Amino acid sequence: MKIAKIKENNVEIAIVNSSEILITDVQSSLDFIGTVRYETDCDRTIINKASICEEFFDLKTRLAGEILQKFINYHMKIAIVGDFSMYSSKSLREFIYESNKGRDIFFLPSEKEAIEKLSNA
Repeated sequence: MKIAKIKENNVEIAIVNSSEILITDVQSSLDFIGTVRYETDCDRTIINKASICEEFFDLKTRLAGEILQKFINYHMKIAIVGDFSMYSSKSLREFIYESNKGRDIFFLPSEKEAIEKLSNA
């Protein structure tokens, strides 16, 4: 895992890149939050959707809710970047839509959009 730190609109954002899946369950999300905080002292992070297990995007597993609740509990805003059009689940599309209307969790197509959203959230 590589973590880059950028500053946009006077807000520091951690951008995490990895060729491995980093978030697979609640414990790995806690480890992720702890690592990002320790290494960057940022409370906003961007991660590629490929670094999150596929079960996360199946809302029936309840994994997305459990994991994202940890980000809320630990005051870490997150933008998940990638192409979400491959998912046909209406409930997932609605979940993404509602998340994007909020101020803490975003599902966006590009890193540039994620930086813009997190730096203004």
